[in-house]
Amino acid sequence: MNAPRSKRVEVNGWVILDKPIGMTSTHAVARLKHIFNGKKAGHAGTLDPLASGILPVAFGEATKTVPYVQDGEKAYRFTIGFGIETDTDDSDGRVTQQSELRPQPSEVAALLPRFIGTIEQTPPAYSAIKINGERAYDLARDGETPDLAPRPVTIHALDLVSMDGDSAVLEARCGKGTYVRAIARDLGRLLGCYGHVTALRRTRVGPFLESDAIGLTPLLEGAAERYGLLPIEAGLAELPRLAVDRNAAAKVRRGQSILLRGHDIPHEGSVYLVCSNVIVAVGTIEQGEFVPHRVFNLPI
Repeated sequence: MNAPRSKRVEVNGWVILDKPIGMTSTHAVARLKHIFNGKKAGHAGTLDPLASGILPVAFGEATKTVPYVQDGEKAYRFTIGFGIETDTDDSDGRVTQQSELRPQPSEVAALLPRFIGTIEQTPPAYSAIKINGERAYDLARDGETPDLAPRPVTIHALDLVSMDGDSAVLEARCGKGTYVRAIARDLGRLLGCYGHVTALRRTRVGPFLESDAIGLTPLLEGAAERYGLLPIEAGLAELPRLAVDRNAAAKVRRGQSILLRGHDIPHEGSVYLVCSNVIVAVGTIEQGEFVPHRVFNLPI
């Protein structure tokens, strides 16, 4: 009989999981909490069970940096299956439209510029968006048709990687709130042949890349101790880093703003502070002052 597991401990930092297909993001976080025996954990950006790839999981104090990671650029590699549209816009859904037409690579490539920039995108009916307090996917599962209004999203790049007669592989770089399933649906409609996502892999979330990721199997086999956790600051790698002394750090930890001086101080925007290489807070520069938004409880 296995010995009872010890009480969960304070664990601070990031694990960049290469999530396998078939697992929900919530289940993945639960598995990592068990592996690392951490008290508190959360993920930065949901991945559908159909999708694989980067799922950044924050432990302890690192959960305070999740919003900054979620606001970062995302990258995806995905496959569109032509000839079928589904109610979920992926292969898990019910077929709603079919066509015998199949596009040529030149036709696909010619339409991709329409998706680049800030565009209006209608989210999939099966999405986590809330409508009057309820998730759209819950309404859709109950047989209702969620009334989802188009919303602005930003797509930085959309490239055709390869294509055969029935499918195409694309890569996208996009901002927060973009649905790759909606790209597949809308591209299929423009081509007149319909389309849905048959495979999806996330390759970047903010500062985290595929090279940072580790699979669940190695972690389960004991790699957690060798892998360790990335530091809390890893989630803030795209923000400027400023060092302050202990007096300034003490004020910030009490929730006070502090005046910053120096030639390298940004005029405005988000930054994070460290003292003796320990993260103190993340906040914004406003009229030369640092205004704390998240304060970290770590010994200096």
